[in-house]
Amino acid sequence: MKKLINNPNDVVDEMIDGYVKAHPKQVRRLKENKRSIVIASQTRANKVGVLIGGGSGHEPAFMGYVGKGMADGVAVGNIFASPPPAPIVEATKAIDKGNGVVYIYGNYAGDIMNFGMAAELAELEEDIDVELVVVNDDVASAPNNEKEKRRGIAGEFFVTKASGAAAEMGYSLKEVAEVARKTNDVTRTMGVGLSPCYLPQTNEPSFILEDNEMEIGLGHHGEPGVEKGELQEADKVADRLVQDILNDITISKGDKVAVLINGLGSTTKMELYIIFRRVEQILTEKGIGIYRSFVGNYSTSLEMGGCSVTFTKLDDELMKLIDAEADCPMYAQL
Repeated sequence: MKKLINNPNDVVDEMIDGYVKAHPKQVRRLKENKRSIVIASQTRANKVGVLIGGGSGHEPAFMGYVGKGMADGVAVGNIFASPPPAPIVEATKAIDKGNGVVYIYGNYAGDIMNFGMAAELAELEEDIDVELVVVNDDVASAPNNEKEKRRGIAGEFFVTKASGAAAEMGYSLKEVAEVARKTNDVTRTMGVGLSPCYLPQTNEPSFILEDNEMEIGLGHHGEPGVEKGELQEADKVADRLVQDILNDITISKGDKVAVLINGLGSTTKMELYIIFRRVEQILTEKGIGIYRSFVGNYSTSLEMGGCSVTFTKLDDELMKLIDAEADCPMYAQL
């Protein structure tokens, strides 16, 4: 696989270097740790901080979502690997305004361990209150009665969006964390993989699929899905993804949802809008309203082919938070 890189071992640091230099009015890198990025502008006094993070390779997640109305900071890991505690702690110190920080991260062993350790260090050594929120929206990764085992994937965008807006509106630490958990609880994602990604260090595919194959429920790092089979037409794929979501969470006639059609890296917007077209048809037939829609690359896996569908069931509070303005280098809603 051809890639425009220099030394494969330097891709993450060179990406961060280019990113902060491209967007100096919005983000800055901390001198204390080169993997800690925070909002460049001065945030409101006493504002609760929102910190996100995870492995590289998912851009625009995670570092693309630092900005007003979203996250205040991000800790950046190696490709598909959790950041260690050090950059998490440094970012925490930089964004804390005296009312604590909420950590939002996916349900992966490395993230759970490292963000948990960072929270302990922040509280014990820096006297910063920290709330931990683990995102686990991936329907395919575990059954409904074992939701605590599910992976966090594209739904983290909505959790970050709602939490960042709540913090901007002056919610307390406990209230921001409550919003994050509430959003996670009503968010479900189901995806399909069409082709693998290639890690820069190895240039080997993350998984193997034949040209005529697809895999339902494939993870963002190439984790096995629930079903591998022959490639189907877009409408049939959308039907399957939507049905699996609606089988997992009760969304009834008259309810409203936010919908995210997320590309995994190499799938074109043409294809994503074709998927959205069918998703909208299904929801309209069921009397479920689409309150706000998002189509594009929001959480990728390098150049992986495929997409995911995410629904977040909205109440009045979440509609307000999803509607709120946001201004980040890789995402803006004004």
